[in-house]
Amino acid sequence: MQQLQTRQCSGRTAASYGVADLHAPCSRQVVTPPLVARVSGRRVASGAAPAFRSTGGRARSVAVRASASASPFPKKDARLVLEDGSVWHATAFGARGTEIGEVVFNTSLTGYQEIMTDPSYKGQFVAFTCPHIGNVGINNEDMESSKCHLGAIIVRDLSCVVSNYRSKMSLDEYCKKENVIGLANLDTRALTKVLRETGCLVGVVTTDSSKSDAELVQMAKSWTIVGKDLLSVVSCTEPYEWGKGTSDEWEFNPRVKAHKEHFHVVAYDFGIKTNILRRLASYGCRITVVPATYPANEVMKMNPDGIFFSNGPGDPSAAPYAVDNAKFILGKKPVFGICMGHQVLGQAFGGKTFKLKFGHHGGNHPIRYVPTGRVEISAQNHNFAVDPATLPEGVEVTHVNLNDGTCAGMVYPSKKAMTIQYHPEASPGPHDADICFEQFVDMMKAERAAAH
Repeated sequence: MQQLQTRQCSGRTAASYGVADLHAPCSRQVVTPPLVARVSGRRVASGAAPAFRSTGGRARSVAVRASASASPFPKKDARLVLEDGSVWHATAFGARGTEIGEVVFNTSLTGYQEIMTDPSYKGQFVAFTCPHIGNVGINNEDMESSKCHLGAIIVRDLSCVVSNYRSKMSLDEYCKKENVIGLANLDTRALTKVLRETGCLVGVVTTDSSKSDAELVQMAKSWTIVGKDLLSVVSCTEPYEWGKGTSDEWEFNPRVKAHKEHFHVVAYDFGIKTNILRRLASYGCRITVVPATYPANEVMKMNPDGIFFSNGPGDPSAAPYAVDNAKFILGKKPVFGICMGHQVLGQAFGGKTFKLKFGHHGGNHPIRYVPTGRVEISAQNHNFAVDPATLPEGVEVTHVNLNDGTCAGMVYPSKKAMTIQYHPEASPGPHDADICFEQFVDMMKAERAAAH
């Protein structure tokens, strides 16, 4: 039998754990024996059964199994039930209740706060492939909108420690505040493999034990994100001005200093992220943000230098008003679209969109810029794509997703339009694609020069 070795701890001598104890400390507990008198080698004590034995007057601690009634493992008190009939048990954190949405996985290693506050995730549950989430807590500076938009957050391991000088609250506290259900201790690797093989699935998350699995499966089967207009749900309700660029502390592109000419940009809010506004402002843009349904003729009355179509959630074909506005504007002013804006403009060009199998969600997607062959690593978040075979003559596909070959960017020179199907603002994600903002500014510069 392996001997327990003695070690020094907090000034007291105690027997160290064996190998099994060191690898599973939460399944063991050390019982500290009471002080007893030793009489002729025998213990003198009353009460419960002894937890140690006398060894020549020296007491040693022993490792014993924790009782079943005092299990240190968190209780799995929540479920994720998918439309395919599978049931995933998990430990609840954050809010309590029942929610329905489309389950997607995100491969970003950082930036869970920015992802949670990205309006593009409205109607979806996000499962993080990064196994450890919550370690930097939640701060006030990194919000991409005023609230959390996703329906639920799914993680393998919820950090029990918050360690960041900017943190104001834990992830659990934030989810409670925003009424968002969290699931932890769920095998996100297995879940991701299911979603990759099957495609995105509708799911129900619940902390309600009274609902049967069969009932929840039927709920999941009765819902779909296809055909749902979510742009008007997440959009602002009134126009407003934005003029705050990226602060010096966080400015990563030295070229912004060369772009301090002031341009007026009208931005359609389909679910716009704060850092997109910051990057536009950093390049010398004064921005007027308008609701998703704002009439195009009213936009043109503002006489902007350029018009921006933002990212957003849901099915682009379910927002015909956005496509009609884009058709009215095309050719009149320089236009730039990101993600949902890319899809809306693709339809305005005359093309069609289709739903991807499991979408693109993460900060590590490689993109090739066709004109030069340059490869960018990009942050992406979308479930729909533009079909390049349906685009009219004159539209050039400028960016290609190297994972699956889908269209990731277009230019339509005769209509003064450019688009990309990812997030160049790096929140979260790499900075490779920040040049897109510079290209949009160059378009507005050329338009201004031609007018004079």
